[in-house]
Amino acid sequence: MWKDFKEFAFKGNIIDLAVAVVIGAAFGKIVSSLVENIITPLIGILVGGIDFTGLTLTVGKASVTYGIFLQNVFDFIIIAFAIFMVLRLLTKLKREKEEEVVEEPEEELTVQEELLREIRDLLKEQKNS
Repeated sequence: MWKDFKEFAFKGNIIDLAVAVVIGAAFGKIVSSLVENIITPLIGILVGGIDFTGLTLTVGKASVTYGIFLQNVFDFIIIAFAIFMVLRLLTKLKREKEEEVVEEPEEELTVQEELLREIRDLLKEQKNS
């Protein structure tokens, strides 16, 4: 049993996952700081300093603070957009780096391979039409 646990715990995938969790937590702090300290104040300036957290609905003795929920939804949208923009930038940089890699010359195709490619391309054109 100890051997099985040791193989499981020290497998590369588990260690990679642990590293990903730690880096993810650190990245989460960076994104939260970006949103709370930079993006939200800028948006607040643009929309006139609207703060939803004070919105409440009182029914009898109960107080429903739906404004906090709305603020959390708004914060989520901002965080999701910020992550989207960072990932989009990273993807763009990765594509540019891949394009810089020198392409290897294509192999000489046999006549049969060339004909098969032409047939494939014609079938794609027919399917798209």
